[in-house]
Amino acid sequence: MEIRDAERFVAYWRNIRGRTRRVIDCIPEDRFDWTHTENAWTFADLTRHLAAAERWMFAENVQGRESRYPGCGPELADGAAAVRAYMDERHAESVEIFAALSDEQLVSKCGTPGGIQITVWKWLRAMVEHEVHHRGQIYLMLGVLGIDAPPLYGLTEEQVFERSSQ
Repeated sequence: MEIRDAERFVAYWRNIRGRTRRVIDCIPEDRFDWTHTENAWTFADLTRHLAAAERWMFAENVQGRESRYPGCGPELADGAAAVRAYMDERHAESVEIFAALSDEQLVSKCGTPGGIQITVWKWLRAMVEHEVHHRGQIYLMLGVLGIDAPPLYGLTEEQVFERSSQ
């Protein structure tokens, strides 16, 4: 998918983040700092990482700037409410930046933290893939805890099976 229009991309990106946010809303407050194994990211770390990468890496890079990614530690936001607010605030800032991209900027090149030059629209597409990857981790971690999360597109696998012709 080639991204040719910033306004359409922002609408799409808001939907992607909205689905991620609904899953994050399923994390119980007393489990925000839980992880499935030693030295692995917690729910809070994953949430902060998504927020910080969106704003301080992807949004900076598409403007032709170097990454300013600050990590994903509790010094950014601590506690479930603060972490969720951090995500929402960084998302609002990022969306402003993405919405302001011109057609020319979308097809120009930007640098990545890896030192690679990439077309801006391809870097935005990579941001979506990054989001989906970590959303999957959150779904899995919730599953390990036995916590239900919303079906991604409104139906569970069982409901899709029931409604499909056999």
